[in-house]
Formats: sequence, C-alpha cells, structure tokens
Amino acid sequence: MYAKEVVVTNASGLHARPAADLVKFCASFSCKLTITGGRGPVDPKSIFSMMSAAIKPGTTLTVTGEGEDEETAVEAVCAFIAALEE
Repeated sequence: MYAKEVVVTNASGLHARPAADLVKFCASFSCKLTITGGRGPVDPKSIFSMMSAAIKPGTTLTVTGEGEDEETAVEAVCAFIAALEE
C-alpha cells in the first residue's frame, strides 16, 4: 500500500467536469485506488462515488493505492489533482 496527500487547489473543487476527467485518468491504472478526506473513502474510478464526495477547494485528500502500479498511480493522481484548473 502506498499513500500520499494532496490539497485540492481548483477554485471549484472536484465538481462534475474535473471529477469525470479524474475518473477517466484513474481508469488507466490497474491498482485499487481510494481517496479519503471528503465524505469518507471514495473510489476515484467511479463517477458516482466521486460526485457523492462533494470535494471542495482547499480539502486535503489522501490518495491510497494497493496493487501492482500503486506508487506510480498515487503519484500521478496526486499530480493530476494538484494541476486541476477550471
């Protein structure tokens, strides 16, 4: 298991469009990914899970990966979240 924290800097948080982009991005990794820090643990490979999290700007998230490409996936997902813009 590998985990890393990232702060959501996007002024709108992870609303519909960035959440959908994140889900598509996460689908390319084979490991199990989990994001905590919003409303409990969510699956970033599921749009329904991401939308239910209602992640606001300034939220510190912990991205956790378990599996074959966990470290690569977590680092990439954290970079993706940190780089999100409107």
